[in-house]
Amino acid sequence: MNSLRIARAALRVRPTAVRAPLQRRGYAEAVADKIKLSLSLPHQAIYKSQDVVQVNMPAVSGEMGVLANHVPSIEQLKPGLVEVIEESGSNKQYFLSGGFAVVQPGSKLSINAVEGYALEDFSAEAVRAQIAEAQKIVSGGGSQQDIAEAQIELEVLESLQAVLK
Repeated sequence: MNSLRIARAALRVRPTAVRAPLQRRGYAEAVADKIKLSLSLPHQAIYKSQDVVQVNMPAVSGEMGVLANHVPSIEQLKPGLVEVIEESGSNKQYFLSGGFAVVQPGSKLSINAVEGYALEDFSAEAVRAQIAEAQKIVSGGGSQQDIAEAQIELEVLESLQAVLK
């Protein structure tokens, strides 16, 4: 039995589990409300349930923009630029190495990532040097583990280089 049928069976057993009917929204419906953003890394919280206007992020399924009242979803993030448009109109940019974003009812967005830094903290020259070093490992020598690690590093660094241009 697949998981969807199991979930449906559970709803039939306990119909009060779904109290409010699902609301339908149009595509990219703009709303004047704000999003409560939490952007967390293992060593720090960049945003702690702060009001922002919009968040753009690189989901595995494609680039994604989140406004208030967005449809709830869970998205895996690929390495790339997360752009936060704050209430003041300022635009903050962070490079995340990947992670997950959870859009919850009530205009709440939680982004969890292993690594993330402000875009202005990066040097294009240092990134190019690291890419060259990783390419040597991938094409040249080393154990299978070294090559696999270098390939992952190369993917992240190439995403970072594309954003820095």
